Amino acid sequence: MIDTHSHLYAPEFDADRSEMLSRAREAGVSHILLPNINQDSIAPMLQLCQDAPGYCFPMMGLHPEDVREDYAEVLTRMRARLEEKTHPYVAVGEVGLDFYWDTTYAQEQIVAFREQVAWALEFALPLVIHTRSAHRELVDALCQFPADQLSGVFHCFGGTLEEAQELLDTFPRFCLGIGGVLTYKKSRLPEVVRQLPLERIVLETDAPYLAPVPYRGRRNESSYVMATAQCLATTLNKALDEVDSTTSGNVRRLFPKVFA
Repeated sequence: MIDTHSHLYAPEFDADRSEMLSRAREAGVSHILLPNINQDSIAPMLQLCQDAPGYCFPMMGLHPEDVREDYAEVLTRMRARLEEKTHPYVAVGEVGLDFYWDTTYAQEQIVAFREQVAWALEFALPLVIHTRSAHRELVDALCQFPADQLSGVFHCFGGTLEEAQELLDTFPRFCLGIGGVLTYKKSRLPEVVRQLPLERIVLETDAPYLAPVPYRGRRNESSYVMATAQCLATTLNKALDEVDSTTSGNVRRLFPKVFA
């Protein structure tokens, strides 16, 4: 089982990070991918990867909610890290567009997103994309790049079937990241997922956020990815082993640096 999206370097884990990693291993989680958020998250993210080598893997990117007036300077510093020949980053992420709470920097988000998509092409890395209340704007921005040269994950997908089909059809080398929302009683995501191929799905937690049932309301952690996998297996009427092997195979295809 692979958790493709987890913020385990966050302060929420400072008191019991080692124990939390042990629980993940015991639950059968073989790899954990860590998306970057901003300048401040880089150091703790890299420290965690140093403390858990071969288990935790970092990405590099600027989260859309962290795009501010100084975004160009921040991106310059982040790009410099990707220019290092022996950099450890396995993807460009977490990047994207988020117009849910605030659109003050909407145009800056679009510019920042396009620049980071260009990084993915230049450095031959997959993208890990966050989008909320910006589906059309994101598709329009991403369509300006050659779809056959881009790959990655649309993280924390929670949209409609039409949106899912558009993403998968338009960007054939991408998968949808499915997390705890799938398990929620009032979620419409199971209806969507039933009509999608398992070969286009990867598992994630987005820890410490969006804990799945039966842990909803608690701090999420990587070991809980098993609950999402079990729910996905039930939703698709497939064996858990098939869900695990197929989604893990999808991760191996999308993130080759993790398995190099």
